[in-house]
Amino acid sequence: MSYVFPPAAQVVVHVAGLTAVFPVRRVYCVGRNYADHAAEMGADSREPPFFFSKPADALVPGGGDVAYPPMTSNLQHEVELVVALGKGGSNIPADQALECVFGYAVGFDLTRRDLQSRAKDKGHPWDMGKGFDQGGPIGEILPVENVGHPLKGAIWLKVNGELRQSGDLAQMSWKVAEVIANLSSYVCLAPGDLIFTGTPAGVSTVVRGDVLEGGVAGLGELKIRLV
Repeated sequence: MSYVFPPAAQVVVHVAGLTAVFPVRRVYCVGRNYADHAAEMGADSREPPFFFSKPADALVPGGGDVAYPPMTSNLQHEVELVVALGKGGSNIPADQALECVFGYAVGFDLTRRDLQSRAKDKGHPWDMGKGFDQGGPIGEILPVENVGHPLKGAIWLKVNGELRQSGDLAQMSWKVAEVIANLSSYVCLAPGDLIFTGTPAGVSTVVRGDVLEGGVAGLGELKIRLV
């Protein structure tokens, strides 16, 4: 097979303890999956899960310097547990969903909140608020065989050393198995898919020069600097 120009490189994420890397297929995100964050975003009840996507090449594996995006004056951080799938399928039962998980990682869902808010007000898609270049920093993936399935534990983020987000995975409105099962009723999931599972309250605006550090208990930490 020949191409009219060279195809883009496969997006990959490092896996702790392995030389082999995780090839990324699609990146899904769950909205408002912590009640306290849903409340700060204006929702007052447990909603069914809803989803949006980021392009795979919006990921920033390993963190480091991240370019502050254009067309925004209100960039905000969201620290999240990321699920990495090693198996997939459609209409996966919740009691079998965790069998699809290869591992877990820490991720940041960076958001151009002003663009997202304007899109929501007009009933437009969120793509430009969520799916921009370098909008998804992600740490290394820790395999399930090493860390199990984290059902509880601290999830946090600091900006320039100041704690901004502090929650617990147990506060997730929809647990990982439920998220996978629900998402698989809409799309056929496959190995290489990542799912960002939502963020606790405390999201706030960040600017160029800010250093963001976040983590999930048992999964390590992720650090970026906005440049």
